[in-house]
Amino acid sequence: MPRCSFCKKNYEFPRGLSLILNDGNILYFCSSKCKKNQLKLKRDNKKVNWIRKDKSLDVPLEEDRKRA
Repeated sequence: MPRCSFCKKNYEFPRGLSLILNDGNILYFCSSKCKKNQLKLKRDNKKVNWIRKDKSLDVPLEEDRKRA
């Protein structure tokens, strides 16, 4: 499971984007929203309010369990 480079959220493999830079670094993004915020808008992920700031990001919340 890749982890988003911007919001640090784990996501399933067929979703999201993988961007390989010229220097060989690989950036993984779970959505185009994360990609635009990091690359185009140059935002800091610590200052964005919509990112979940839980210590346990790997454990899904109860809301996420209900959707699945």
